[in-house]
Amino acid sequence: MELTGYLSLVLIAVNIIFSYKGFANTAFFNKYAFGVDKVLVHKDYKLLVTSGFLHMGWMHLLFNMFSLYVFSQAIEVNLGGAIYLLIYFVSLIVGNLFSLRVHRHQADYTAVGASGAVCGIIFASIAVFPGMHIGFFILPISIPAWLYGILFVIYSIYGIRSRNDNIGHEAHLAGALAGLITAIIFFPDALWENTLTILLLLIPSAIFILFIARNPTALLVSNPFTRKRDHSLNPDHRYNLQKQEKQKEIDRILEKIHRRGLKSLTQKERDILNGH
Repeated sequence: MELTGYLSLVLIAVNIIFSYKGFANTAFFNKYAFGVDKVLVHKDYKLLVTSGFLHMGWMHLLFNMFSLYVFSQAIEVNLGGAIYLLIYFVSLIVGNLFSLRVHRHQADYTAVGASGAVCGIIFASIAVFPGMHIGFFILPISIPAWLYGILFVIYSIYGIRSRNDNIGHEAHLAGALAGLITAIIFFPDALWENTLTILLLLIPSAIFILFIARNPTALLVSNPFTRKRDHSLNPDHRYNLQKQEKQKEIDRILEKIHRRGLKSLTQKERDILNGH
């Protein structure tokens, strides 16, 4: 049986299984989530990949998997399974590497999700098949793929520069650009057939990514034209808060062990240490 046409289903299944285990086991989640210190200090490079199979919740997971399912078929069927997988993992890793570059001085920065890989698949589809249209769930409207791509670039640049949320726009944009370039390498005819679309996506994205890579402190400038927002419901922000609270509780338990011994722990405290 050929792999072409089935790999996206395998990736979706792995994402669901891996994410579900992360939902149920905090220790598993923390072990495989992307973290600046874990990569730069502890050299745990596998997190550049494993974090892409974890998600903050069911909505985060379902949105990414739905997007992957919608856009993956065109790439997988027309370019082949091997190229499809290459685009997926190159986009995922490049997105996380760029995020690592941008946040390298934020030791506690963490992130999870397949968004960088999914954005790479989306932009690869747009580059190779710009005539395709993109619908919006149950709404009876759609827009050309090339227009969606341009709007995505504008929104990502705005999101990176304004810092109005905790969404990893820089990883999304870098992953999208990596997917587009990888697709062009293996399907160079697209560059001649869809030159204008590709240039409209490639040039502003590349310029902005290079600027941020060289000047990450530019992201620290707040946008004076926007109001402060409550990020308490943002998945990434909520995860960081939960992680901080979890660490405080673990520190308290370790201090209790130091003062009173291991036998002084309650069953609940033992479960926390064991990651349950």
